[in-house]
Parts: sequence; structure tokens; C-alpha cells
Amino acid sequence: MRTRLALALCAALTGPAFAQTTPANQAVADAEAAAALLRAAIGQLAEAVSADDQVVALTEVIRGYELGLAALRGGLRQASGREAELRDRFEAQRDQLARVLGAMTALQQSPESTMLLHPAGALANARSGMILSGVTPGLRAEAEALQADLDEIATVRQLQSNAAGMLGSGLDSVQEARRLLASAVTDRSSMPARYAEDPEELQALRAAAQSLDDFATGIARMEKDVGAPMDDFEGARGSLALPVVGTVLRPYREPDAAGVSRPGWVIATAPAALVQTPWPATIRYRGPFLDYGNVMIVEPARGYLMIFAGLSQVFGEVGDVLKAGDPVGLMGGAEAPAQEFGSQFVADAAQGAEAGRSETLYLELRQGNETLDPADWFVLNPVVDPQQD
Repeated sequence: MRTRLALALCAALTGPAFAQTTPANQAVADAEAAAALLRAAIGQLAEAVSADDQVVALTEVIRGYELGLAALRGGLRQASGREAELRDRFEAQRDQLARVLGAMTALQQSPESTMLLHPAGALANARSGMILSGVTPGLRAEAEALQADLDEIATVRQLQSNAAGMLGSGLDSVQEARRLLASAVTDRSSMPARYAEDPEELQALRAAAQSLDDFATGIARMEKDVGAPMDDFEGARGSLALPVVGTVLRPYREPDAAGVSRPGWVIATAPAALVQTPWPATIRYRGPFLDYGNVMIVEPARGYLMIFAGLSQVFGEVGDVLKAGDPVGLMGGAEAPAQEFGSQFVADAAQGAEAGRSETLYLELRQGNETLDPADWFVLNPVVDPQQD
């Protein structure tokens, strides 16, 4: 009976349902657009190596790659969700459709048996045959719709296979870009410095601070000439881009599982994700602090501090003046080997937004001694979005 169902479904391949736009097709189109971003970013690596400003060029390559990954993750998640929906529908309808098609096939193979079907005789049996023939187009329509669903599943599977292969082959390129970026930032000599590092004062402050709040408050009290980054930072409220591609796990002052709340955002990121300053700023501190890993504290305007904590590497030196979009560091964690990265990424994308994002960046914004809710300052978008329940 299932063989007959398969034959009936194969016959529906010529039906009009195939020409229609489907949710899976749209997800595939979005994912393919994201894949084009990835390929373009990888293709720019050779040009970035020879660029006059390698830091800017390499940052664009890595950022483009990560944005493409985030968009591709979203497309794969939508496609996988559509596949699960179609499979559930298929399982719910398959047995019923198979039974009906099997019964009709048996009648067509033994037409003489139709004379015995109705006890009222040939006329009543003929009427039954007319009803049955009227049902047949409806059954065919169901078969065509079901075949269209199966075709969507095949489209999703092909997308996943193509994405896995492309991601695995591009991983080496972006890893090389990260390595070159760390070297280029170190070698960069054109970065203006507004004040000299005062290691003794900073070291004493770090040793005395019992919390990140104490440390940030002490830094805010250290009078320094901020210099160049005096653009209208307050006017940028509500328009800042997030410093990293990731997912906001815990908003401002939302308690975690242990009941601990922090006056900032916890953002889940992929391993080795690039962290950038969203606004021109002067580096006030960079280095390890307590159990926060590496911390970067920058001053975007007098009286304001922006804190990034949990980084594996930090770039620049105290006193450096950064432009908006300049790299401040990289997250830690280990990516899967190239031969496994693609397939693992596809599997993580199917599970949801948080899967595959094993690192956490802590973001805090302060004005004087007060903390500010980043939600009032930063823009969330479809690529970098809050965790959805």
C-alpha cells in the first residue's frame, strides 16, 4: 500500500503546487543570501592583507563573516522548523491517505468486483461509482499537496548540506583573519593617544577594588582629558549597534538561575567572536580583573564609561583613541575543526538561537556612579536579537 502511495505522490510531481512560493523556499532564499555575504567576506581576505589600514580591512572581513553566519543561522533555524512542521503533518495524514488510495487502486484493478459492492443492484452501484469518481480529484489534490511538502523537506536538506560544506571550507580563512587582526592592532602606529598610561594608579585601584562596580567608579574619578571622542554621545541614545554578534541572554538587572542580577547585559556569542566599540572612545583600562576574564573599559564621552568583560584577548593600550567600529578584542572558546564546523553549525542552528553560542560577553554602561539600561541605548535587530522564549 505504501508503494502505491509513493507512486501516486510521484505522479503529482507535475502538479502546479511546485511553482508556488513556500515558507521553506523563502527560508532557503534568505539563507542563500547570507551565504553570499559569507563568500564575499572570505573573498576580501587577500585584499585586506595588502590594505593600507589592515585593522579596518580585517575587521570588515571578520564582521562580514559573523553577520553572514548569524543570518545563515536564522535561515537554517526557520527552514528546520518548517521541516519539522511538514514531517508532523505528513505523519498525521500518511496512513489515512494510503488507505484511501490503496482501496481505490484495488477497485481499479478489479472492476468486476464493483458489481458486488452495493446490495441495491447495478443502478445504486453506478451511483456509488459516480460519487467515487468525484472524490478522486480531491484525493489527487491531497497527493499533490503532500508531494509539495515532501519537496520542501528535500529543499531544506539540500540547503543544509550546501551550508555545511561551505562553512567548513571558509573557517580557515576567518581564523587567519583573526590572527592577522591581533598582529595588525599591535603593530598599528597611527592610533592617537590622549594620555599616558599610569600603571601604578591603575594597578593600585585594581588591587583595592572588591567588585567591578568599585573598579569602574574609581576609574571614573581619575581625571583624564578624553580628547577626540566628544561627539554627541547622548544624542546617540537608542541608535548604538551591539558590540558583538550574539544573543542577549539576560537583560539589565534580570536575575540568573542563582538569583544574581547584574546592572548590564549578558550576551551569548559564538567562540572567537569579534568585539567592537560602538562609538568613538578612549581606552581607560584593558586587562584581567577578578573573575571577569579580560576587561575593556572605554570612555565614549566625559562622565560615561562602557565596560566589556569576559574577553579572551583585548586590543590596544590605555590612552588609545578608538573610532566607532574599531576592534577591542576577541571572545574565547574553541571552534570545531573545519571538517566538523559546518555540520555542527547546521545542527546548532536547528536547535535554536542559543545553541552554538558558548561564550558570554558582559556589557555595562555607566554615567558617573550610576549604571544605565543598555536597552535605552542599543538597537536590537533580526541578526542580533534578544533571547526568545
